[in-house]
Amino acid sequence: MSSARVPGLRPRPGTDSTQSREPQPSGPQPRPRRRRTRGSLTALATTGALALALSACGAVAQAGDTAATGRSDVRAGASAAAAGTPRPGAHSAGDPLFTYLGNGGYDVVSYDIRYDYRAGTTKMNSSVRITATAKQALSSFSLDSKVDRVDSVSVQGERAAFKASGEKLVITPRRALREGASFRVDVSYRVDRSDDTRSPSYPPGAHYLHAWVDKDDGFAIMGQPDRAHMFFPGNDHPSDKARFTFRVTTPKNLQAVASGTLRSRRTTGGRTTYTYTTRDPIPTDVAQVAVGRFTKVTARGPHGLPIRSYVATDSYKAAKPRVDDIPGQVAWVEKEIGRRYPFETYGVLGVPGGYDGVALESATLSTFSAEGLASPAADIAPTMIHELVHQYFGDAVSVRNWNDMWISEGHADYYQLLYSVDKGYRKLDDVLKQRYQFEFDKRLESGPPARLKTAQDVLTGGNNGGLLMLAGLRHQVGDSVFKKIEQTFYDRYLGRSATTRDYIDVANRVSGRDLTSYIEGWLYGAKVPPMPGHPDWKPAKAPAS
Repeated sequence: MSSARVPGLRPRPGTDSTQSREPQPSGPQPRPRRRRTRGSLTALATTGALALALSACGAVAQAGDTAATGRSDVRAGASAAAAGTPRPGAHSAGDPLFTYLGNGGYDVVSYDIRYDYRAGTTKMNSSVRITATAKQALSSFSLDSKVDRVDSVSVQGERAAFKASGEKLVITPRRALREGASFRVDVSYRVDRSDDTRSPSYPPGAHYLHAWVDKDDGFAIMGQPDRAHMFFPGNDHPSDKARFTFRVTTPKNLQAVASGTLRSRRTTGGRTTYTYTTRDPIPTDVAQVAVGRFTKVTARGPHGLPIRSYVATDSYKAAKPRVDDIPGQVAWVEKEIGRRYPFETYGVLGVPGGYDGVALESATLSTFSAEGLASPAADIAPTMIHELVHQYFGDAVSVRNWNDMWISEGHADYYQLLYSVDKGYRKLDDVLKQRYQFEFDKRLESGPPARLKTAQDVLTGGNNGGLLMLAGLRHQVGDSVFKKIEQTFYDRYLGRSATTRDYIDVANRVSGRDLTSYIEGWLYGAKVPPMPGHPDWKPAKAPAS
């Protein structure tokens, strides 16, 4: 995620609601019917000064769900036979920054989400079908959920008991789920786009982004870092990626767009249903769905890559020159990283009237304000590269926990800088020196890039130090070895999630050197290390009083 400045966002107190339902009489449960019814620190300093930017664009193993859910049994010395005894799944993924977030005992395979958008109301009756695999025998399990109302839940076609409390939906199926079994969960619910609840993990008074970006003629969403469960109940943690389907019904004079590829569009009785699916699994926080008045722009990228963008119709003419740059931008990133773009399609979404003051790396469809896309190339193109690089680092290779966010934001900032230098917008050492001097204050404020102080620091804390670590690493090992490290790390964790330790292991193996102390010093150290190649660089002097 990127922003050229810190938006003036006001924290608003959230409210918790509690609901519980007991199962209805047994019998097959039909698919829930449709009912009517919310950035990287970016070096965009066009005047040469470092611009501070809000962005959002923490160490749990990939098997952490199983470990967390089984910990009580293991400590009790449970036998192998007892391991198959159904028990509740964990209500947290164990993330050190978002301790409440995520769930254990299962892995989500796919989400199939339905929205019925109606003009004149912020409420939408909705449903989600979740397909998942049990990683343990489950007597009950939980989903992250902060929707307006839950109407019904079924598991494997049978009504299930459920209780919604705070931001969790705890589900007890009629029959326990066996380990390794694929199972289906259907939730019928309602969302309210006027809900502006901030993350419960944020410190009091912290700035936050609006999850629902509501418009007069539609909406867009902003799920990063932990607000996607305001749009649909699910396992809202970046370590559990899944494929997505969005089925959105709108008045026929409006248009729905979403991550993935448009599979069908059907109009009946003055209303149109759009169906989009993603080919590949993506994290929940970078899923996008929007409704509005958009003009579609199509092109072909490298290797015949389908490129489709949707720009608010009123801004289409002004934004089209920048949208037409996208095929060339994809080619530049592919050449610089040395790997093909990872998904089946790409493009941008231009939202009218602003998008929280940021841009988001929505998977396959990076999201910007339409007005921002109309900016001069020197101002907006580097940010477009930033979000495009996130498709590789952040979306295709996701972070294992939010303390690993430097992997996503540090890479996006670094390649954005290389693009700016390549295009003549910046001078490399000038920007690196500015960023180095800034890091002293940033580290005091947010903590080291991979050991952040608070959940709020995910939005800004890892970008700057991550960029500097990568730049210094390249200086130490040389261009060819650095590129091999990047490519090996990307190839190994494509479609998966990765940790800081994973990156260190790859760097050591590929380089044939022990780079642990260098990388850990930059990512975990309380003090800013010396900049490789520039031992004379020091903190900026405080202005005279």
